[in-house]
Amino acid sequence: MRPFGVFGGMFDPVHYGHLRTAHELFELLDLEAIAFVPAGDPPHRAAPLADGATRLAMLRAAVEGDARFLVDDRELRRGGPSYTVLTLEELRAERGTQPIALIMGMDAFAGLDSWHRAPDLIGLAHIVVAVRPGAQPPRGGLAAALLRDRGCEDPRRLSAAPAGLVHVNMGTQLDVSSSAVREVVAAGRDPRYLMPEAVRRIIIARGSYARPGETEE
Repeated sequence: MRPFGVFGGMFDPVHYGHLRTAHELFELLDLEAIAFVPAGDPPHRAAPLADGATRLAMLRAAVEGDARFLVDDRELRRGGPSYTVLTLEELRAERGTQPIALIMGMDAFAGLDSWHRAPDLIGLAHIVVAVRPGAQPPRGGLAAALLRDRGCEDPRRLSAAPAGLVHVNMGTQLDVSSSAVREVVAAGRDPRYLMPEAVRRIIIARGSYARPGETEE
């Protein structure tokens, strides 16, 4: 079976770095689809600046018309912290033995030791690590051990088992981040061309990321 991709994150906001990564991994891994899963209550980071409804609307606008990409709001609907392992357990129950590819950045991967039930992740899904500019590989801990013991250079191998491998992808590295987008908006500048126009329009219409007391035209 073709693997099913799961791309979790804050998406505060979604931008072309996220979308280009998803596009390239869809092709490279021959995925059935990729589900974008926005976090509701992230346990390892500060709360997102945009509320869940706004981030969900931006994601849906970003992928509208692209049948390869889905938006899964289960972590926004689920009470309590947004633990990835719970999402993967639900997806495993829904998808049986279909391979699942959990997509994350190198910074998130390097910090796996702080994740809830982190050792259980590799038994539920393959881990696909997208390298961003300046990201450093893990030097120790669970992530380094997984790279050593479960590393897989050939992405085709992910289709042969439901879970258990780690693949590092060195695709197009767009040096854009959600924090940089927020800084652009907070400074009163236009975020045009950092994300799809439909996402930009939502940011402007709702005043997301503007400094208190400021309005955007």
